[in-house]
Amino acid sequence: MGSMRKSRSSHYKQDRLTEHFISGSTARTMASLCGVNRKTAAFYFLQLREVVAYEQKDGSEALFGGEIEVDESYLGGRRKGKRGRSAADKIPVFGLFKRSEKVYTKFI
Repeated sequence: MGSMRKSRSSHYKQDRLTEHFISGSTARTMASLCGVNRKTAAFYFLQLREVVAYEQKDGSEALFGGEIEVDESYLGGRRKGKRGRSAADKIPVFGLFKRSEKVYTKFI
């Protein structure tokens, strides 16, 4: 499952579907925006998720081998006139740090 199979949809529609997948749109919203059936959109999303999972599985041993540190935090400043450490308006961030290598972060 390394790549998408041949599809009857045009390359333009496939590109639009992929853009909406990356932006995080739902399959139903994406179907109405691109002019395809919602089941087609859901199937396309499923195929893209399988391709992403397959590609991540191959590189995961090299990425997460050895000693790593995991941490979470919140990004965002304090609002004027507010007390405490409220996380209501802050963005949660998840991070992985591999010794002597790179830091990988993900906004949640």
